Amino acid sequence: MSFDETFDLAPGHVISRVIRGGWQLAGGHGDVDKAAVTADLAAFYDAFFVEAMIGDFRAAILRERGADALAKLKVHTKFVPDLDLLPTITQADVRRIIDRSCSRLGMERLDLVQFHWWDYDQPRWAETAQHLAALKAEGRIAHVAGTNFDAAHVEAIAEAGVVFTSLQVQYSLLDARPAGALTDVCARLGTKLLCYGTLAGGFLTDRWLGVAEPQPPVANRSLVKYKLIIDSFGGWELFQELLAALRLVADRHGSNIAAVASRYVLGLPQVAGVIVGASHAGHLAETVAIGRVLLTEAARAEIATVLAQAPNTELGPNGEVYALERDRHGPHGSIMKYNLGDAPA
Repeated sequence: MSFDETFDLAPGHVISRVIRGGWQLAGGHGDVDKAAVTADLAAFYDAFFVEAMIGDFRAAILRERGADALAKLKVHTKFVPDLDLLPTITQADVRRIIDRSCSRLGMERLDLVQFHWWDYDQPRWAETAQHLAALKAEGRIAHVAGTNFDAAHVEAIAEAGVVFTSLQVQYSLLDARPAGALTDVCARLGTKLLCYGTLAGGFLTDRWLGVAEPQPPVANRSLVKYKLIIDSFGGWELFQELLAALRLVADRHGSNIAAVASRYVLGLPQVAGVIVGASHAGHLAETVAIGRVLLTEAARAEIATVLAQAPNTELGPNGEVYALERDRHGPHGSIMKYNLGDAPA
């Protein structure tokens, strides 16, 4: 059982088009059985899902499968300076955080570092990107990428001399903010999109078809976050219409709603891969099913008919990427954790 679609993200950096994400293993999203993590990652590795996030797994691959297997494993880690650090962050801070990641992951050089910046009003974002580029020139980082930057800031950082290899953004049937300006800028720069939230924290799955709208409190921050996305998309009734349309397409492919939702995003411009935050390997078969779905233009049009009913909100074409989440006092931003000890997460 495997998924074999790959993408050459950069010279020597081949990724699976479906990437194993790690947000749900970071805590705050439900219980994590740490003893089972390495075994689950091994299952996803065998299926060619290659965003590993812990050094123990790399050590296990080297020990059990050898250097050649380890060389095929690409680790995408985030560089997320704490909100409190942004006003004073220096080159030394950047080096310290990157060195700590190298140590934790057991790597001399990080494969791809995805840079996130919480607050544009703190002006050192371009300077910090340049510090990362300097570490790339030293050989500590292979590729510098971004996370959650909007079109204007991706372009400004490029003008400062740092062109992102890729940009990790939230992109799904429910959230079309990367379409338009950001996609156009990335196409011009050669920056590819790696998309998280494609399954809306598990809401875009068969589990939620025909289910009554969940009432607070919900189980974890991930479900809170993506229930807000559903509300902004148009509410639970329209969301159910979308799930029903996806189920009809899935039936014709002998597949599932999650696979159709992911395949739809994989077909969008500049998208190199989708990040599936599967919390354990029990979801592997559902994820691998993406490979069996090749959407026709007619199927995409069926889905688009439902999407066209959504109101033109900030999650639509007029919304800036991650703008809602940057409002620390709003419902989307208030659930974020802005200070994590300045460690990549």
